[in-house]
Amino acid sequence: MIKINEHYLDLQQNYLFPTIAKKVREYKAGNPSAEIISLGIGDVTRPLPKACIDALHKATDEMGFEKSFKGYGPEQGYSFLLEAIIKNDYLPLGIDLSTQEIFVSDGAKCDVGNIQEIFSQEAVVAVSDPVYPVYLDTNIMAGRKVKKLPCLAQNNFIAKVPDFKADLIYLCSPNNPTGAVMTKEQIKDWVDYAKKNGSIIIFDSAYKEYIRQDDLPRSIYEVEGAKDVAIEIRSFSKTAGFTGLRCAYMVVPLALKGFGRGKEVSLNTLWRRRHTTKYNGAPYIVQRAAEAVYSPEGKAEVKELINYYMKNAEIIKQGLSAAGFKAYGGQNAPYIWLKLPEGIKSFDFFDILLTRANVVGTPGSGFGECGEGYFRLTAFGSRESTIKAVERIEKLKL
Repeated sequence: MIKINEHYLDLQQNYLFPTIAKKVREYKAGNPSAEIISLGIGDVTRPLPKACIDALHKATDEMGFEKSFKGYGPEQGYSFLLEAIIKNDYLPLGIDLSTQEIFVSDGAKCDVGNIQEIFSQEAVVAVSDPVYPVYLDTNIMAGRKVKKLPCLAQNNFIAKVPDFKADLIYLCSPNNPTGAVMTKEQIKDWVDYAKKNGSIIIFDSAYKEYIRQDDLPRSIYEVEGAKDVAIEIRSFSKTAGFTGLRCAYMVVPLALKGFGRGKEVSLNTLWRRRHTTKYNGAPYIVQRAAEAVYSPEGKAEVKELINYYMKNAEIIKQGLSAAGFKAYGGQNAPYIWLKLPEGIKSFDFFDILLTRANVVGTPGSGFGECGEGYFRLTAFGSRESTIKAVERIEKLKL
């Protein structure tokens, strides 16, 4: 009998979101007439921007002619998208990148899970608690030692630099699940820590378009020296509705170095080798749709999408406050982090919310021990369902 990777046995039995989906299916089977409203998973509900749809149609038509047909594309991404990313996402922030430092993919979740492959199994990993489960689970699968950084209300749910040495650090800002956003000073503390300890930061900024405050950074590279220690991951999913279309990108600066066999090694080179070996590139038509996000029409339509979801966040947070709950987030992020009444466990609240209000959210304990006593709600529903869900929650008597 073949021997398995035993590190998989160290994982929780099921990934968080399929577990929630199973509980919802079971409830619906017994209550077929129930109108379930989901404010649980972070899946968008608004259609793609028209600019992206038009680009998809045009690119699809190109595939029907010999002269414009595209087969295998460059694994790293087509130059038209790489250049659009640099011009629109980084140059306005005063950040200079080359196309060699950007890698287009089919999703930030995949990048977050895959990037750890180029690092040693002996690397000590630091993750926030609560945390997006992929950061934790993929490193458990690889057999690494993982240390958790408590993110509590008293530190505004922002991880503080630890008193131990971590080799690989995962940071997410705006944060999933808490909605907290790091200041430039807080990011600088981590950059300084990484420089001092020879660490690498994986900086997940998939929700950067939701930041409303002008004084909050949109990229880790706004901090001087970050190119020497940080990889940044971004996505088109939550900004332009690409959750089903799938497109994201990762920045691996040329300055990043690791150590192996007695010498410095370029992390950009290692990732390029991994990326070109295990990935054939995002589809041409999808990359054309992503490019359209940066057109004048696309920018206006994306802004409208973000405003729509952030209005939902405002409705949820105001409704929760009116109902006597303490809620965080929802100002620079599409997530609301709800503090539960004393003595109520997060999975118990999930059951209460599902059975008594027919509303689905995400138990905080699913994101880690420090998430117990909290509950995540998302702003990605329709306006009508969001208002209805809040009205139902307001009627709960706990």
